[in-house]
Amino acid sequence: MGKVILRSRIPKTITKDGKKKRVRLISHEDFERFNPRLLSLGDISSPSKEVEAIAAIFDLTGFTAFCKQVDPHLVIPPYLSRFLDWLFNEIKQSFVQKSYKEGKRLWTDLPFLAKFLGDRVLFLWNARNMSGVAICNLLGLLQDICFHYIEKFYPEIRTQVAEAPKALRCGVARGKVYSVGNGQDYVGPCINMASRLQKFSNLTFCFSHRGFDIDKDMHENVRQFFVKSV
Repeated sequence: MGKVILRSRIPKTITKDGKKKRVRLISHEDFERFNPRLLSLGDISSPSKEVEAIAAIFDLTGFTAFCKQVDPHLVIPPYLSRFLDWLFNEIKQSFVQKSYKEGKRLWTDLPFLAKFLGDRVLFLWNARNMSGVAICNLLGLLQDICFHYIEKFYPEIRTQVAEAPKALRCGVARGKVYSVGNGQDYVGPCINMASRLQKFSNLTFCFSHRGFDIDKDMHENVRQFFVKSV
């Protein structure tokens, strides 16, 4: 019985030097997997839900320069792991007013959404049932977290990670947000405003005065740390 010769079905192309080279193919199944489901938003066509929200964006100053150092892949993951654990723990612990056997009483609610944005972290709070005092308490607590980064976290992390970001900034704004998909993500002008405010001038903490009646609802001891800007 003679030999059977099977020809490859993978097409070839001619390179500049005249040689034939196999074309790299992707299967139809793998090709179809590239679709909006990668975003994990659920049903994107589902109706959007409106939420009265407070958006806060924490930004690491100098994070771009931090990523440009030699062998950044050896320092960025350990730093982000420590930083994100610290940030979420700071929010939890700062918000506790008093602990009981059955649970904890908070100064204000925990955020209903947290999203990592590369060099920033977005948090959203539902402000619909929050009192003016609770909203102003939130501002004071978020400002304290920025101070704690400089005073506590940075002095410790700088001994373990080279060229760690020196400061944590935060921008806060209040307004409407709208759900995307099944509430896995949200969009809204207050998120954009918070993003702009976190890099406003050289301020560590900044918020839009609209929606925050600090003259009425904020304690004088906290209000003294804020300065109105036109």
